[in-house]
Amino acid sequence: MTDAVIEELLAADRRLQSAQRTSDVAALDALLDDRLIAIGPDGGEHTKAEDLSAHREGTSVIATLVEESLLAVHAGDAGVTFFLGTVSGTYAGEPFSARLRYTRTWIRDSAGRWRILAAHIAPV
Repeated sequence: MTDAVIEELLAADRRLQSAQRTSDVAALDALLDDRLIAIGPDGGEHTKAEDLSAHREGTSVIATLVEESLLAVHAGDAGVTFFLGTVSGTYAGEPFSARLRYTRTWIRDSAGRWRILAAHIAPV
């Protein structure tokens, strides 16, 4: 059971990465919990609504997102993924490129889907 849950979490994180690369707002909406709080690399707090809006309006555009490593742990109906990789694109009209570590806390919703409740992004 544990290996299967880890594989589910890794697959969910990779769906998120794909949705980020393509600004797929519908997929992001399905993967992000409505209560999401994400801490960006600058220390700022961001909500699900803000993230979706940034992708919808094109103020957040990810040109490349290259996974170097992805790990996962789980306990019950919660899990955490640890992504390390290089991300580049534009944010608020400014180009960026950085090696980042994302720590994402996932919860399983009542329909059995994994959704991100909290995230923290740090430059490395």
